[in-house]
Amino acid sequence: MDNLVTCFFTEKHTKRKGGLYHKTQVNLAYNSNRIEGSRLTEDQTRYIFETRTIGFKDEEAVSVDDIIETSNHFFAFDHLLDTLGEPLSCDIIRQFHRILKTGTSDDAKPWFKTGDWKTLPNEVGGVETTKPEAVDAEMNGINEWYARIEKVSFENIIEYHWRFEKNHPFQDGNGRVGRLLMFRECLKNNIIPFIIDERHKQFYYRGLGEFATIRGFLMDTCLSAQDTYAEWVSYFYPNLSGKNTAPTNEIYKKQ
Repeated sequence: MDNLVTCFFTEKHTKRKGGLYHKTQVNLAYNSNRIEGSRLTEDQTRYIFETRTIGFKDEEAVSVDDIIETSNHFFAFDHLLDTLGEPLSCDIIRQFHRILKTGTSDDAKPWFKTGDWKTLPNEVGGVETTKPEAVDAEMNGINEWYARIEKVSFENIIEYHWRFEKNHPFQDGNGRVGRLLMFRECLKNNIIPFIIDERHKQFYYRGLGEFATIRGFLMDTCLSAQDTYAEWVSYFYPNLSGKNTAPTNEIYKKQ
């Protein structure tokens, strides 16, 4: 195993417990959902991943939506891996949203449009976002800007995330989709990925809010998270230290 994506696929297909794929699934789902208000604990998240059941005896009751969205997040991460050989597109992004929100209470609302762009105006942090009728053009513009970059850097991925969140193309679930996209694009471009810890969400939110004028705050928050994930990689796969993390297209074809 000479790259991170191959390790993920191997652990997934062999159903390895306690490895990096397992740890990533639990921590990414827990932290990303917690940032958005989920009340599930990390242990509860791990229990759902490991057993595909709930049954939290003697613990505080949790929202059904929290449970569904956590389970859906595990499938969304697998979608992330399965599409690494494809260029980033609106179709892939909408599919992330469809996976994450299917079966939730939002999914039952006729105006919500699971797996499609928002139909009603929304705000983020009290700031207006792109109007619904302009979202498709804006998303295509962001993706076209990104596709023109010859060698995608860590900074490019963070800027893409800011542009995506500023656009806020979905009625809900933008943060979770956006953080999955960051992880995906890091893997795809030979960059160590990262998970924003929910304990640092205020730094993360501030970084997004100030990115247009002060890029360093969000960059530093993400670089710190990347340092943590690099330690995980070094623990599970010391031979990957200092090596590329993503495979060639030939490896994708074998999955």
